[in-house]
Amino acid sequence: MPRFFIRGEQVTEDNGQKIITINGDDAHHISRSLRMAVGEKIEVCDMQKNVYSCTLSKITDTTVYASVDGEGKSDTEPKHYIKLYQALSKGDKMETIIQKSVECGVCEIIPFSSERCIVKIDKKDEKKKLDRYQKIAESGAKQSGRGIIPKVEKILDFKSMLDEASKSSLPILCYEGDGTKSLKEILKENKIENDIAIIIGAEGGFSQKEVELAKEKSIHLAGLGKRILRCETAPTFALSCIAYETEL
Repeated sequence: MPRFFIRGEQVTEDNGQKIITINGDDAHHISRSLRMAVGEKIEVCDMQKNVYSCTLSKITDTTVYASVDGEGKSDTEPKHYIKLYQALSKGDKMETIIQKSVECGVCEIIPFSSERCIVKIDKKDEKKKLDRYQKIAESGAKQSGRGIIPKVEKILDFKSMLDEASKSSLPILCYEGDGTKSLKEILKENKIENDIAIIIGAEGGFSQKEVELAKEKSIHLAGLGKRILRCETAPTFALSCIAYETEL
């Protein structure tokens, strides 16, 4: 069943019947791309983890109306709030990372720059890039049946990223060098009181200086097994491990 996201104010009531109004691109997608008709069913989420089962009641050129048949809480969100701090990666790798991370349950994505980042985004291009990333996150949330649309935040420099990530109840930097524990060990040994922060490097990983700065911030260094993972593989792998340990 197709799922769409709305704001709370798009849910109104008429003679005791809840009605949801959908405008813009989603309305166009329902009427033109999917060619749905009155009487067909959709799911609607208000981004507050409330899910509505709906029947399309009216379709115009610009707006779709749906009657609410039932509502409940989304059961597709992870147990813990997971933030992914991802170093900027070249080509379409960043887009792949965002899409797959959303499918794997990430709740927030924060891009950052590091010493070994090949990609450099000018301030004048940043908004355009972030808008593109946010659309990919929204698409991934719809496809995977999420209860929220994960937010892609503004790009941080490395030190600002560490400052922010270190405030999480369990901050973890994924690193292939010495001095690490397995991600499994870290998850089992530490109580997760609130959120988890996962930090992933770019194609060249992290410099020794960056690793030392992370250690100074009491950020855990985690190994992801015996094989070296690509920067676009590591986030999906780490998030899958977290899901296995905390959800499955």
